[in-house]
Amino acid sequence: MSEASLTEVQKKKDWTLTSRAFDRLLNWLDEGINSEGLRYLEMRLRLVSYFDRKNCATPDELADETLNRVARRLEEEGGVIETEAPARYCYIIARFVFMEHLRGAQKDGALLEEIRRLPRFGGPGEIEDDEENEVKEKMLDCLEQCTGSLEPVHREVITQYYTGKERVKIENRRALAERLDITMNALSIRACRIHDRLEDCVKRCVGLG
Repeated sequence: MSEASLTEVQKKKDWTLTSRAFDRLLNWLDEGINSEGLRYLEMRLRLVSYFDRKNCATPDELADETLNRVARRLEEEGGVIETEAPARYCYIIARFVFMEHLRGAQKDGALLEEIRRLPRFGGPGEIEDDEENEVKEKMLDCLEQCTGSLEPVHREVITQYYTGKERVKIENRRALAERLDITMNALSIRACRIHDRLEDCVKRCVGLG
């Protein structure tokens, strides 16, 4: 990444929501009709519900992050975003936020890498860099679709089972087993079965089935 790109990324990380940016966001969501903040509250609730359905552990934080990104974009564009309905644009940004959240949750040995390491998906060095990046993106899209198609309890198991590193991962699994009122061994077996189903689904979606 170039120095200019790194600087731009850092600027975005350092950006904070100001009163002016928040007012612009409210006006943009209102679409010319003063709702006294009701449109904002409604959009936030819908985003919280969206992330909650995705089984995210912090749906409120992700909803706020989504709206902050929309506000930042409005600042960059002078208060105008040439797009369709504001709600649709918010959901587009929410999807990007969710994908980043998924990448973060699956970093360092979590679900996506667990699936990707399997021989049937090819290992490191077997795919050219550009093609490998394309496959990764495709797999991530497919993983989102396949995870979303699981029953809620199965989605919770497979998501929480692979979240965290070392001690955190162990504590997550222990807490999950207690919540489901099953032993750690039973949880491991259940997660393995769901993992196999998810792997087959992703494989078919990617086109390797």
